[in-house]
Amino acid sequence: MAGNNVSHANNKLRRRFLPNLCNVSLMSEVMGLTYRFRISAHALKTVEHRGGLDAFLLKAGKDELSARAGKLKQSIAKKLEAKAAA
Repeated sequence: MAGNNVSHANNKLRRRFLPNLCNVSLMSEVMGLTYRFRISAHALKTVEHRGGLDAFLLKAGKDELSARAGKLKQSIAKKLEAKAAA
């Protein structure tokens, strides 16, 4: 997004609103591994609200996820199916 910084004297200076990106390591309980992501602070809050990385990925739609996160979602789903079958 773009907008203006407006001073007390009403001078307008163009600026950009950038997302608050964080480098985080999230633990997958199903896979037993830690994965590094660069996600926004809002997305991190959503991951915690949904109950962790596994629950977030399984509930998220394919269009919401990056290619890497989509592959991780598939491997988590496969591992859960194998666990349920056993």
